[in-house]
Amino acid sequence: MALNPELLQILVCPRCKADIELTPEEDGLICRACGVAYPIVDDIPVMLVEEAIPLNEWEEKRPSAKK
Repeated sequence: MALNPELLQILVCPRCKADIELTPEEDGLICRACGVAYPIVDDIPVMLVEEAIPLNEWEEKRPSAKK
């Protein structure tokens, strides 16, 4: 994933305008304030409120979460 670090610095949550962070797997952006993740599809952040995934669901879809 090649998300530009400068882009990451200016992106904020579209819902609450809080800072966001890149997931460790670099496949999404997390807003801790809202408790959601925005997916990154084909290296493009999908920053639509209606596409946000609750963090508990986001964590459940992780391969490492399935044992």
